Amino acid sequence: MANYNRVILAGNLTKDPELRHIPSGQPVVHFTVAVNRNFMTQTGEKKEEVSFIPVVVWGKQAESCNKYLSKGRPVLLEGRIQQRSWVATSGEKRSVLEIIADRVQFLGSGRKDEGYGDEYPEASKSEGGYPSSYEDDKGDDVPF
Repeated sequence: MANYNRVILAGNLTKDPELRHIPSGQPVVHFTVAVNRNFMTQTGEKKEEVSFIPVVVWGKQAESCNKYLSKGRPVLLEGRIQQRSWVATSGEKRSVLEIIADRVQFLGSGRKDEGYGDEYPEASKSEGGYPSSYEDDKGDDVPF
């Protein structure tokens, strides 16, 4: 049986993106998206739950995300789920499930450095070529 790993999410950034460059010089940006789920309980009560999803974007698209996105901005993401594991400086094993986005569409309008009046350009599709994993030296913190 074939496997399929594809995710589409719409949500809002919980904080400004964090841009870094790996040793090869390739840009990578990390941010977290809050995704709401509205539902009705068996008693008819309306409920909402929020999931906070870590996202990683590589290459030119990472630079576009860093330039145009900011806390609270809505995005539509397409990508795949990846689990990454590491050993913290304390010796504890850690892991995170994150979305490796190969397409990010900026929803709404405005630029983070110019107010909310201008339209966003659509971020280019990822050109691939991103590493299947990478090492980060943040120690005990979750590496995003």
